[in-house]
Amino acid sequence: MILSVKKIGLSLEIDDKLLNSLAEKGMSYCPNEFGGFLVGYYNNDNKHLCITDSLLPKKFNTSRCSFERSTKGIERKLKKYFERIPKKYYVGEWHTHPDSSTIPSDTDILAITAIINNKNSGIANPVLLIIGYSKTQINFGFYVCFKNKLYRYE
Repeated sequence: MILSVKKIGLSLEIDDKLLNSLAEKGMSYCPNEFGGFLVGYYNNDNKHLCITDSLLPKKFNTSRCSFERSTKGIERKLKKYFERIPKKYYVGEWHTHPDSSTIPSDTDILAITAIINNKNSGIANPVLLIIGYSKTQINFGFYVCFKNKLYRYE
């Protein structure tokens, strides 16, 4: 799947297999929210992101309308990705909205802002994937925070 935000010239690519795997993992926690970290790399001009992997937190708190994950142990796992070719980085987060839409909540927006403001995250434009479940379908909403504004990939 390839998506873009034409207004700012960014694009994103993710394999359908990975996307389906995230949806299945999230579904296993329904009716609670669940999520994890996104890993990938940018092409040479930093305009096209390839999301290749996801890391799951070892510790987390989950409820019907919130998901809080720990970063414990994630830095070590990310270091292994960084040592590969191409070098892969932490590029953002994903989580589910059971029985809901893919529109970011106020909590989601605050969380993505906190990632930008955290100097240890090393990411200027984090990606957010929200997987929304309804009784009949699964929807995916990809967002990027660019210059302190949230844009949706189409």
